[in-house]
Amino acid sequence: MELPSSDDIYSLKVDDFDTAKLLTNAARQRDERGLKDVFIVDADSHHYETESVAELLEYIEDPVMKQLSRSALGVARKSRGFPYSRVGYQDVGGRITREPLRQMEQTVPDGNHRDVQLALKRMDTMGIDVSVLLPTPMMLMGMHPQAEFEAQVALAYNRWLVEKVLSGSDRLKSFAYLPFNDPEMAYRIVQEFKDVPGIIGFLVTSVRTNAIHENVYAKTYAAIQEAGKVLSFHTGYDWDDPTFGSPSRFVAVQAIGYPFYNVVHCVNWLCNAMNERFPDLKVLWMEGGLAWVLWVIQRIDSEYRMRSSEVPGLRKLPSEYMRDMYYTSQPLEAGDSHLLKMTMKAIDAGNQVLYASNYPLPDMDVPSVIWDLDFLDEQQKRNILGENARKLFKL
Repeated sequence: MELPSSDDIYSLKVDDFDTAKLLTNAARQRDERGLKDVFIVDADSHHYETESVAELLEYIEDPVMKQLSRSALGVARKSRGFPYSRVGYQDVGGRITREPLRQMEQTVPDGNHRDVQLALKRMDTMGIDVSVLLPTPMMLMGMHPQAEFEAQVALAYNRWLVEKVLSGSDRLKSFAYLPFNDPEMAYRIVQEFKDVPGIIGFLVTSVRTNAIHENVYAKTYAAIQEAGKVLSFHTGYDWDDPTFGSPSRFVAVQAIGYPFYNVVHCVNWLCNAMNERFPDLKVLWMEGGLAWVLWVIQRIDSEYRMRSSEVPGLRKLPSEYMRDMYYTSQPLEAGDSHLLKMTMKAIDAGNQVLYASNYPLPDMDVPSVIWDLDFLDEQQKRNILGENARKLFKL
């Protein structure tokens, strides 16, 4: 079966699907722009942990939870132990094939895990030196009704990731997943993984209803700050959320769903003076694009000027705290270059924004989307593509 293509040069058959060939245009852009000579860090790329679920389940600590998960896997021939509901059409009706066909891509028995081989192949093709590899289906696990399930799977995933994947290449880094539905397990994970090679920080999935400013998380934040690691909030969409019950088209959920969860948590973080409580904690907001940041800056500063008595812990404008935090670029809202320029200026993008591809998700960005921005000078482009990440992650 051949995949549809506008050009015979890029035609692919399902049974010989190859990442390097799929990314032919990205490789061409890499060479034309001389990006091989630019240090590039992909601050947010993905693998599919469910493709290795049988391996992962062996790392579950609780014997009852392990047996329940094994049973579901055996009966259903897929992981019912990962019961995520993710209604949507991200692949545009099957026209974007990177996600499903990666399962058929051939790898070689070189001792490295399949995820390592696929990651390095796409990195080399796109001109990326270091990638931060994150889970995908687990991004919705914050909405799971069983706190103990998130806790056990999080611990198992982190251990599996370090042993099976990150150990395969020092070009791969990651954040350890924090199960915020179980504050004690979240703290335990920080203690276990804060000094583990390849772990550059800790991940909170934003699709959740937890009040991230509650005191039950204070010791976790303090431990991350003391370790000098990064705290990241990675957003997503959830069409099952009652908040998004009225949109009848997925395009609406995709457009507003991703920024929404980061907006809620970011504003809570600001209004509860978390930047003052943990002044040395580096906070990174991921995958919501950048447009939401400008909107929040304007809204929260306006409200603060009218009712600053409600947030006595703040010592400066909320927007100033936002310029102290970090943001990944993807998906870059590049429709109006003037608006994008103003957004990047408002958040000091040359020092605070990190390039991210989000590969292999449908709304991925290649490095040239940053390099081609004519309102950035070369040093700003280099900073966003890699130098800001080098500094933040201490690479």
